[in-house]
Amino acid sequence: MTDPLAYSVVIPTIGRACLADCLHALALAEGRPPEEIVVVDDRREPTFPLPLEAAGELRGRLRTLRTAGRGPAAARNSGWRSVRTPWTVFLDDDVQVLPDWSRRLAEDLGAAGAATGGVQGRLRVPLPEDRRPTDWERGTAGLEQAAWATADMAYRTAALADVQGFDERFPRAFREDADLALRVQEAGWALHRGGRQTRHPVRPADPWVSVRAQRGNADDALMTRLHGADWWVRARAPRGRLPRHALVTSTAVTACGLALAGRRRAAGVLGALWALGTAEFALARIRPGPRTAREIATMAATSVVIPPLATRHWIDGLIRHRRATALRSPQ
Repeated sequence: MTDPLAYSVVIPTIGRACLADCLHALALAEGRPPEEIVVVDDRREPTFPLPLEAAGELRGRLRTLRTAGRGPAAARNSGWRSVRTPWTVFLDDDVQVLPDWSRRLAEDLGAAGAATGGVQGRLRVPLPEDRRPTDWERGTAGLEQAAWATADMAYRTAALADVQGFDERFPRAFREDADLALRVQEAGWALHRGGRQTRHPVRPADPWVSVRAQRGNADDALMTRLHGADWWVRARAPRGRLPRHALVTSTAVTACGLALAGRRRAAGVLGALWALGTAEFALARIRPGPRTAREIATMAATSVVIPPLATRHWIDGLIRHRRATALRSPQ
């Protein structure tokens, strides 16, 4: 008879060095270990071996799969579909479970009722103690309040099968977890927050990381197509500044059009409004930060680029996913 608390851990990775820390922390966790660890290598062309020896005594329970760059949703699907335990626990490769994680996980799963489809872990993001956090660090710290983040999320394997798992139309690690949670709940399962804790360090990033993150607006557009305009509320997701970005961008575009048409006074007014909106955005990001010269310069430069880029990605997403329909549970 299958133990109802048996679980497998699925870790998607693109070969980042932090995977070793993730596996090492998992090996040190006290309590019941996972039946198996499935590391899903999503690199298109692996050029070096993964640091699997970091799993220590759990190395014999670890196996790997490859998904060749199909994205984190596909990697997680490949992982959970290969396990045979009642529970599948998803961890990101940049987290580190705490020493009592396995024991606390057993308590979380043991307290789950028959209708519970998933139990979320509590993420803790360590921030600098000697200075204010940067914009990137504050963004990462937002994961502490995120609902149903797969950085540490346990799902009943039956619940995953009930909704066909992750939607692979989400190409990056953004919103695929919210989409899954909404579909699991719509299928009649309940989701809860557990007591276990997992450390989520802030990974190194270059100054333009916030600009690249704007690609996620296309995923927000897909969420709107799949779940309606109120999905933000149901998924407990912050709305963000997209409406303001669209407004600031429209003033810039209109100002350029008016200037080309020879209406310089009107163009000047809208240009001033664009500058005011851009300055407000930059100051909102600079004030809570360390206010170093590097951070101020980064915030000023990226605050000019982000509004039009966010708007463009949103529009691209609306067009690309205009015929998208939600995944349906198999009958």
